Formats: sequence, C-alpha cells, structure tokens
Amino acid sequence: MKAFFSVFRMRLRMETQYRGAVLGGIVCQVFFGLILIAVYRALYAGKPQSLPLSHVTTYVWLQQAFFRMLLSSDAELMDKIRTGGIAYDLCRPVYLYGFYYARIMAQKLMGSLLRAFPMLVFAALLPEGWGISLPASLPALMLSLAALLLGLCCVCAMENISMALTMRTLDPRGFQAMLNLLMMILSGNILPLTLFPDSWQRVITLLPYAQMLDAPIRLYTGEYELTQGPGVILLQAGWTTLLVLAGMMLWRRNQDRLIIQGG
Repeated sequence: MKAFFSVFRMRLRMETQYRGAVLGGIVCQVFFGLILIAVYRALYAGKPQSLPLSHVTTYVWLQQAFFRMLLSSDAELMDKIRTGGIAYDLCRPVYLYGFYYARIMAQKLMGSLLRAFPMLVFAALLPEGWGISLPASLPALMLSLAALLLGLCCVCAMENISMALTMRTLDPRGFQAMLNLLMMILSGNILPLTLFPDSWQRVITLLPYAQMLDAPIRLYTGEYELTQGPGVILLQAGWTTLLVLAGMMLWRRNQDRLIIQGG
C-alpha cells in the first residue's frame, strides 16, 4: 500500500504542473456549459418540462466541472503498450493493476479538482436560470460527495479494463472511442439522464455509466431522496467491485500471455 500511495502522490504533483492545460480546459468547459444552458432555456421557453430548469442548469454545470473525471486516459501507459515499454514495468516489485489504478485515480482526481473549483465559483455567480443551485440539503450534499468518490473509483476501474483490452489489441483508438461515446451519452454528459423517457431511465440508471456522475448529481439536486441514498451507494459499490475484479482478471491473464513487441 505504501508503494501505491507514493505513486498516487507523485502523480498528483505531476498533474499540478500543467497549468496552461487546466486554464484551457476551464475556458472550454465554461463555454460549452453556457451553450448547453442556452439550448435548454430555449427548450423550456417553448415547452416547459416537469423537471425544474434550475435542476437542469445545476446538472449541466456539475457535468462540465467534472468532465475531466470521465474523459482522461493514461497516455503514458498507452504508449508503453504500443512500443513494448511496459516490459520495464513488469520488473517493478509491485502489483501492476494497483500501480496503474493509483496513477489514473490521481490523474482524474487532481485534473477534476483544478477545473471544478473555479468553474463552480463562476457558475454560482451567474443569475438565476443560468447558474448552479445550492444542494437540496446538507445531508444530500454529504451523500453526493460520497457518491462522487465512488463514481471516481468506478471510472478508474472502467479505465483499467480499457487498458487491459488495449494490451490485447495494441491500438486504443477503437475501444477507447466506443467507451468514450458510451460514457458521454449514458453518464448524462451530452443530455441529462433526467430528461430521458421514464422507461429508458429505469434501465440506464442501473448501468455503471450512470453511477459515475449522474447518481451523485441526482443526490445533490434532491432528484434522489435521502431514503434512496443507501441504495444508490450500494449500487455504485457493487458495480465498482465487479469492474475491479474484472479488470484484475484481465490484467492477470494479459501478464500470463504477454508478448513484448520485437521478440
């Protein structure tokens, strides 16, 4: 565990060095957030929906603030898989799955925090109908933070499965593109899942993608009542456990049959 914590800490420090990328990400996500909210305001002006507009704007800002948590990959690991440089990592006296899980978690966590705080402050200063709303209650806020942490664990477990499959195909573009598309749609980043038909929501809210950001946001806004909180947390923990076990199995099988490029 000490080795994994050291890797986690070093990766956190590395992420703080890319200040230009952080600033560019903030500007980009703020722009897209404003565009999406303008679209939803036009939709509500033409045909009011049952879901309050304040919930939709809050949903959009929280999705944009934690966008980095969804779509960020370990480019260094991808390059090592492609070139065969992962052979050097096999010589490390650590469990590789845990090693890269700690790396990607630190990358996603620090990248999200550096972008989220300025964006949420900006969103809080916007006028009503454009900005972010306060949480439904203090317990709802605490539950949403716990769910957000579990969502991060779920995303990292999914990312490690993606890397394990990349070790088999040697080309991350196909599977990674498909995974990113599923994440964008089924996590609520393109269209809030709360606006999907009720019959669809009964299915997509049970999938692992909805546990990443949709579930924490619904707890924050009060869409999920406090009595539903334990069930949401349990579902997130269940998916995270299943994805971690699947990733560990894939990594172990890959290490048993690994062939390094060049011989």
